[in-house]
Amino acid sequence: MKIDKILLDHGSGGKMSHSLIADIMLPAFDNTILSQLNDGAILDMNGTRLAFSTDTYTVDPIFFPGGNIGDLAVNGTVNDVAMCGGDPLYLSVGLVMEEGFSVDELKKIVDQMRIAADKAGVMIVTGDTKVVPHGAIDKIFINTSGIGVIPENVNVSAGLAQPGDKIILSGTIADHGMTILTQREGLTFDSPVKSDSAPLNHMVKGMFEAGSKIHVLRDPTRGGVGTALNEIAEASNVGIRIHETAIPVRPEVAAICELLGFDPLYVANEGKLLAFVGPDQAEQVLDAVKEDEFGKDACVIGEVVADTPGKVFMHTRVGGTRMVDTLTGEQLPRIC
Repeated sequence: MKIDKILLDHGSGGKMSHSLIADIMLPAFDNTILSQLNDGAILDMNGTRLAFSTDTYTVDPIFFPGGNIGDLAVNGTVNDVAMCGGDPLYLSVGLVMEEGFSVDELKKIVDQMRIAADKAGVMIVTGDTKVVPHGAIDKIFINTSGIGVIPENVNVSAGLAQPGDKIILSGTIADHGMTILTQREGLTFDSPVKSDSAPLNHMVKGMFEAGSKIHVLRDPTRGGVGTALNEIAEASNVGIRIHETAIPVRPEVAAICELLGFDPLYVANEGKLLAFVGPDQAEQVLDAVKEDEFGKDACVIGEVVADTPGKVFMHTRVGGTRMVDTLTGEQLPRIC
């Protein structure tokens, strides 16, 4: 079906986003680096490999339990560089603000960006500021780009998953998405939830110190774990099996998802990663994840198989099996 206007669905990270990339972006810009469709670009500069990533943040509301748009932007780009196997070093920051935006709120956002950058061990070294007329945007949008060096022994990509790989998830899912939803809609519950926004580069460094057979890294942001797994299955031309009982979801988050009709597998995360690891090193890599402050709830949720290439199936808690497809439609716009 031909689409002649951009819809919210095109920003979901799901099927419509993939269609936009495949139909418009790749034909215009296609090259061997972009076509890998990783979380960032992997560049070879005279024998030194660099990871380079950029992202734009429009989250609503801009302040939420667990963070704000500022540290979300820093953490998100740090994580995208880390998912390419890179050690993040430098970030740029572009701010687009609505005329009349609160200076006090801007100071809070910038201060939180500084704290997040310090925690991740990166420097914000360049940037840009634009102001547009009132109503042209909603408060503030932030673009961050990041660059880092990929160590010689590291080689990860969405297309490198291998049959037998164990799939590690670094913690509970759907925390960020449900936090944004409840804050936006003014919903209150007995057990409040908060965003999982966090830098994962130190965790990734510890993982590679524990094992070299890490083939794929991905942070399941827009589209959630379900969509990220489908992207990897397709890129690597492998099948994926996951186990519903192994996937950690906080009880309060699960209750909100059930009440509001959301599948946690498709809800955005901002401080979690998926790792595809050779079976003989999976336990030691998992132990390294659990040693990190943001990986206490890490676990193995599944494995890669040779059959059903490009497909993801889940063994359900009631003993059946169902297909996990890529997200269709926009569950929640402006999630990040």
